[in-house]
Amino acid sequence: MADAKVIPFDDDRSRARRRPARTDDAASVRALPAQAQAPAQLSGDDPATGTEPEEDPGADPGERGGWERKLASGLAFLRRRVTGDYEVDEFGYDEDLTDQVLMSLLRPVYEKYFRVEVKGVENIPAKGGALVVANHSGTLPLDGLMMQVAVHDHHPADRHLRLLAADLVFMMPVVNELARKAGHTLACGEDAERLLRAGEIVGVMPEGFKGIGKPFAERYKLQRFGRGGFVSTALRAGVPIVPCSVVGAEEIYPMLGNARTLARLLGLPYFPLTPTFPWLGPMGALPLPTKWTIEFGEPIHTDGYPLEAAEDPMLMFNLTDQVREQIQHTLYKLLVQRRSVFF
Repeated sequence: MADAKVIPFDDDRSRARRRPARTDDAASVRALPAQAQAPAQLSGDDPATGTEPEEDPGADPGERGGWERKLASGLAFLRRRVTGDYEVDEFGYDEDLTDQVLMSLLRPVYEKYFRVEVKGVENIPAKGGALVVANHSGTLPLDGLMMQVAVHDHHPADRHLRLLAADLVFMMPVVNELARKAGHTLACGEDAERLLRAGEIVGVMPEGFKGIGKPFAERYKLQRFGRGGFVSTALRAGVPIVPCSVVGAEEIYPMLGNARTLARLLGLPYFPLTPTFPWLGPMGALPLPTKWTIEFGEPIHTDGYPLEAAEDPMLMFNLTDQVREQIQHTLYKLLVQRRSVFF
């Protein structure tokens, strides 16, 4: 079996939404015999009898064609995985796997379970790097995954969101590999700056564990945004900061208590106690089907500042406070507009 090709991160192919042109051999991999023959068999003579097949009068032609395309796409994907005809960048991002598998698994949760409404996604630039800064909540970091689907499915320029994750994510088996393949990387300034300079959309939640593990009584009250490291990174890369507000995630696991002793024994930042977990066992880990809204705000541009501005603590404090206040104000606005937690 051939190995996947590892490409330098600054190669344009790693940032292209559409796959680059390939050689004749690679092109033949995509043109599967099953794909070429399937339409003829479905619309022409029956290969076994030589007669025209009878169509189901109740079948929807559009639905039938949709399944044909999905089957052909799935077969092409499997062929690429077997032959190694796919690419990963130096961070481990596998765009083919993300588009074909990971997004397909997350999309039903996004569309049917949380019924996410997206606003202002056009505020993310159509090209070049940008830093998306969002509030963090929900006991488990599902908000980051839903943000990733929102950008992937709704941005008019087909952008991808690369999240910065805590080191705990990369210490967990299976989760570590999936996070890397989905384009996420460790939350450190060096990696974030390299991604931004390469023209990527990077997402960060400055509240960290303080936000995701806060009690239910403090929902939608932003925690401290650290020391403004994300502002310094944006200034160095010269990219805009896009504030993002997420409503709905706070209620999926109402955290009523924290078993700190058990958390220390397990090496976790907290161990949540909710109305259903751990009392109902695995069933208690099912999130409540709340209605979500994700709004991307007006970008805050940083390219007008001099290079030495990244070392100015007062400027970093002011910009950090500006981003935090904009997210908090938008959260309050969305909460006032919300009809119900679940509808």
